[in-house]
Amino acid sequence: MRILLLEDDELFAQTIEDFLDDEGFIVDIANDGEEALSLNYKINYDLYLLDINVPKISGLELLKDLRESGDNTPAIFLTSYKDKQTLEDGFLSGADDYLKKPIDLDELILRIKSLLKRAGKQTEKIMLDENLFFNPSDRRVYKDNSDMNLPMKVVDLLELFLENRDKIVTKEMIVSRLWSVEEDYSEGSIRVYINHVKKIFTKEKIVNIKGVGYKLEY
Repeated sequence: MRILLLEDDELFAQTIEDFLDDEGFIVDIANDGEEALSLNYKINYDLYLLDINVPKISGLELLKDLRESGDNTPAIFLTSYKDKQTLEDGFLSGADDYLKKPIDLDELILRIKSLLKRAGKQTEKIMLDENLFFNPSDRRVYKDNSDMNLPMKVVDLLELFLENRDKIVTKEMIVSRLWSVEEDYSEGSIRVYINHVKKIFTKEKIVNIKGVGYKLEY
């Protein structure tokens, strides 16, 4: 799973990245709010870790803007602020959790896993079919314990279905997950990726909800 870390303390950011890398996460570091916003346009993240007092756009302003745009990605503030007003401002901006520096890394990973689970993003392997499972840690699908080497957009789409199991996944949700705002897509390309995901399973488990979207049933 991919995490966006907004932190202008390079040493602290590197410590967090190294720790989360060992836990199986991919971490992109932004040193200021504008860089974080730019990365967010290009990449769909599973979690945000945000410092508040950073250059250009503060963590509070960044998250507020993201929430107003409809982005509900889980977010944790990591900050040295201790006053109640800043804590309140953080949650009003849309934060899901809040950790004060210095950060206990063991507590951080527990908070991250709890938030991801609440958001429907599992960190343990998920059985898809007999001898077939998805490993969220490395974002790979294995059949008979061999990597199927699926294209990343197919994996992105599979994750979207797993996060919304037995719920309707709309075309808009698919476009938002698979393509950045700078990328073009077509109806045909959506169908191609849907068919790729269908072929992963031995039985029909992706159901077409006519005029609405698709649903994973299993």
